[in-house]
Amino acid sequence: MFSDIDNHWAKECILQLKQRNLVSGYPDGTFRPNKTVTRTEFAILMNNSFPDAKVVREAVSFKDVSKRYWGYNAIKMASERGFFAGYPDGTFQPQRQIPRVQAIIVLAAQLKLAPPANVEQTLDNFFDDAMQIPNYAKAMVAAATVGGLVVNYPDVKSLAPNNSTTRGDVAAFLCSALGIPGVPNQYTAGFQEPKMEVRPLPGQLDTIPTFNSNSPEIIGTEGILVSTFPPEGKKTPQAHLNLPLKGRFDFFSHHIVRARTQAETRPFYQGAIVHNPTRETVTVEVLHASTYLTSPDALFIDLPAMVDNATGDTYAGPGSRTMNEILRRRRQRIFPRYLDIPPGESKMLMNLPIPLGDVVPVSNGRSTMMRLSSNGLVYVANLAMRAPLNGDSTYRAPTLEEWEDLLLTGKLAEPRDAVPTPLEPVVQLPITFGRVAGVSGGAQWEAKITDDRNAEYLSIPEPGRAFSYVIGTIHKVTLGTGQVQSAPMLARYEDTAYFAHANYGVEYNLSLPLANNTGDTQKVTVTFSSPLKNEEADEPGQELAFLQESDRVFFRGTVRVRYEDPRGALQTDYFHLVQKRGQEGEPLVTLEIPAGFSRLVEVDFLYPPDSTPPQVLTVRTLEALSN
Repeated sequence: MFSDIDNHWAKECILQLKQRNLVSGYPDGTFRPNKTVTRTEFAILMNNSFPDAKVVREAVSFKDVSKRYWGYNAIKMASERGFFAGYPDGTFQPQRQIPRVQAIIVLAAQLKLAPPANVEQTLDNFFDDAMQIPNYAKAMVAAATVGGLVVNYPDVKSLAPNNSTTRGDVAAFLCSALGIPGVPNQYTAGFQEPKMEVRPLPGQLDTIPTFNSNSPEIIGTEGILVSTFPPEGKKTPQAHLNLPLKGRFDFFSHHIVRARTQAETRPFYQGAIVHNPTRETVTVEVLHASTYLTSPDALFIDLPAMVDNATGDTYAGPGSRTMNEILRRRRQRIFPRYLDIPPGESKMLMNLPIPLGDVVPVSNGRSTMMRLSSNGLVYVANLAMRAPLNGDSTYRAPTLEEWEDLLLTGKLAEPRDAVPTPLEPVVQLPITFGRVAGVSGGAQWEAKITDDRNAEYLSIPEPGRAFSYVIGTIHKVTLGTGQVQSAPMLARYEDTAYFAHANYGVEYNLSLPLANNTGDTQKVTVTFSSPLKNEEADEPGQELAFLQESDRVFFRGTVRVRYEDPRGALQTDYFHLVQKRGQEGEPLVTLEIPAGFSRLVEVDFLYPPDSTPPQVLTVRTLEALSN
């Protein structure tokens, strides 16, 4: 505990950073939060805060930083990692007090925050002193602002861009950048806290296993993505999880390939093998199945926040399109209805390309979702192979025999993704959740949301009030509910995620029998939103946090809403939603419920790839209406 921060606005941030050994004090026990920070000191803080940042270039030889200078190594490392570029005259000015604007843009660049479409308008909306921001910094300051990074004390509308950065400022910036609790919300630019209760989501995941293939997300080499085969007889035993599947199970896969040179544009094929290890013929039924490429099937296009999607032809990205098809219980014709697998043999469940164009750099991805049922034990593998060449130098699909050979002799595909942070204790920040590869437990979350387990209805809030139910909560991000919805891994590779995160491909079926127990007709809305990952949420009932503007998309997908109209008839709407980080959604449905009556609302969706948790489903009573 530092002796001089008791009444300082950034006290909690400072303490949180101290616990993680990211800041230190002075020998006399003080922190000196109002002391300014030099560019050298900020370079040290950046190196300590982002220890895994990669070297991206050769270090700049600044003409005013000699090898004898005490901060030489820190400045050299910060230059190699791209934190600092120096000034046009070739100097670093190591003893110069770093202006707030520079500290902000260094952090924004490291987090790869993207500027909004209208930089000038964003800055004018948020800051009374926007005209003082240097031209070179405007775009990245706007990016940091919509990214929730900018903290201004004592006036949230005053950026004071050219003021020297204090140690207290730095503490707040770092907490925001690293997702560490303690940032004073009232001083965060664009921060909004609508008053509402946050509740855990009733229900639970079922026990249907999901073959879950999302690591490596970016495939660079041929190899095994996920295999549930036994390790015996395989060249790389650790690549096989030895978990047979039987009965209902799901198959989810989401992978990307990239090419930086012409030599790398040879396409990959993705192959899914199903093997029957038994002495009887096994039949695998393909109940629903969908697979799409980014290009040309489902490009990431800009869409409004909410679009009617009754016909199912609105989507942005392959994950969005694939989950939309499964929600509608469809099976593409490229998938067979049944696979009859003789004893001891294998068959291809999927053998499809991920093509790349000739103009580099280029990337493409494929998202796949299948719901399957097997009347006997089977092993399943998802593999990646460069397209074999024909004699005329054209490409062809690999044969079953070539896939089987890769399964026997191949190793895990590379490059491997970042290793997840151990669950407990958390010793590394920011937390790395890792990518998912293995078999997760759960394919559907079904819930009837009522006042309590013994109730038949959900009482609507009082007029002007609201409450929200969390969706997609993960380890350390529960919005104060303590509920982790992410599916456990029944089998996984050691360098991949401990949980299935926000449950890509898991279907949520939520039923809300809304009852108006007030004495007046009430107007009620049901809304789907993507709040901030508020790490201060350590108590049930905490307030949600949203941003006025944002840049990063956190949810792309179709939601189905069914509800009772005033005559009691069930209506069905489909909406495609695009929500950015911290965005409060538009109402999915607005109902007028007479006093003493109830109306049923059902919300269904599959959690789409390329989305980021958490989300919430909010019930709000707007106003009392005359009878």
